[in-house]
Amino acid sequence: MSTEGLPIRLEGVVHLYPIPGGDVVALRGVDIRIQAGEIVGLLGPSGMGKSTLLRLLAALFPPSAGRIWIGDVDIAQLGPRGRRALRGSTVSLLLQGPAVNLLPYATVEENLAFVARHRAARQRIPELLELLELGPLRRRIVATLSGGQQQRAAIATALVPGPRVLLADEPTSQLDHEARDAVVASLLQVREQLGSTIVLVTHDAAVASALPRLLTIRDGRVGAEGRLGEEFAVVGEDGTVQLPPHVRERIPPHSLLRVHVLEEGVLLEHVQHEPPESREP
Repeated sequence: MSTEGLPIRLEGVVHLYPIPGGDVVALRGVDIRIQAGEIVGLLGPSGMGKSTLLRLLAALFPPSAGRIWIGDVDIAQLGPRGRRALRGSTVSLLLQGPAVNLLPYATVEENLAFVARHRAARQRIPELLELLELGPLRRRIVATLSGGQQQRAAIATALVPGPRVLLADEPTSQLDHEARDAVVASLLQVREQLGSTIVLVTHDAAVASALPRLLTIRDGRVGAEGRLGEEFAVVGEDGTVQLPPHVRERIPPHSLLRVHVLEEGVLLEHVQHEPPESREP
């Protein structure tokens, strides 16, 4: 069983939340490329735009500006019906907390069957129960399961329709370390066995360290990117660079940086200049 993940591309994505007296900017100029079948984590403090970004990818609403492609489909160009169709066939969103994704009074198997609207989906159920190690729990009432077991059941339920992109909002929140590690291992297994493209939001550094690629969201922008434990600054489409926090602590806002182009790369030099008003006439 393979779902052949789709690539994801964001260009200049901006999103505003209107409030009385002005708009709140949740995302500002986000540029991201995710390859088909890749698993990527979105890391950052609360209120920095991670969940907004995930919901835009889930086509819950269009961006205020910019373009978002899931495969060849531009979400920004879809109306409400087109976005619903995308969520029903191509993209699946796993909300934070397994309870909101499951029927607590039903068994694990009944939860999977509830979302299986066609024959192909029903045929996936035995394979998903095995993949997520839920076979022995298939007839258990969801409310009687542990938090980690419920989360794995929620992941299986999200995969029943055969989505090519799986989006997960804080899938390990409120879990102990053992359950957290089991859920992360399950997501990595899903990516390996099914080929799904997976994007997950987390604030847990332990979860982030287990992922091959990590994007840090700060102030509504991609602040840094981590690959295999190493952190990199990211150059946006417009040439802007978001420096990592430990660098920003040493270089205050409005600092001047001299750019040296070398054969082996580029060197940024912090130039110490006196404020104009302090110079001698």
